[in-house]
Amino acid sequence: MALSHAIMTALLEDDMSGYELAKAFDVSLGFFWHASHQQIYQQLHKLAEQGLLDKETVVQRSRPDKILYRLTEAGREELAQWVFGPSRVQEAKDDLWVKLYNLSEANLAHLSGELRQRRDEMMQRLYLYEKIRRRHYAEPDSLPLRRKGVYLALLAGIRQGEQFLAWCDEALSMLSNIDSPSSP
Repeated sequence: MALSHAIMTALLEDDMSGYELAKAFDVSLGFFWHASHQQIYQQLHKLAEQGLLDKETVVQRSRPDKILYRLTEAGREELAQWVFGPSRVQEAKDDLWVKLYNLSEANLAHLSGELRQRRDEMMQRLYLYEKIRRRHYAEPDSLPLRRKGVYLALLAGIRQGEQFLAWCDEALSMLSNIDSPSSP
């Protein structure tokens, strides 16, 4: 998936400024597709130049003018074509997995600490996912069709997070049973 498709997806229902889009990314699509605010702004300009987005300047008092972006018909067509194309799985690049290949008595405590930190981070993310699910998706069967798709993506994130927590618990249990060189 290109960042452009994630941006156009975010603009399906609402016109947004670059700032609003970046903030929305931070709490929704950003869970599945990371992009910096700078990358989002650069992509907005490219999409507008390609005719896939329109932009409108909104004059504001006591603030800089705001530029709102909206999908054009060409943007909607591009997005529809992309949806019908094959999906690509992006392979994970996580240096923790490579570090675990280097597990030794010397780095056991450090890597165990990294695992605990990752577990804590996932717990925080799952707490947020669950809060979103309860607030916006408590009755998934009654959601409009597009919102059901958003719910399913959220549910996938929840299930993956739960699986990661189970793996962390198993890994930490295994590592805690290893005698460290300083043990009596």
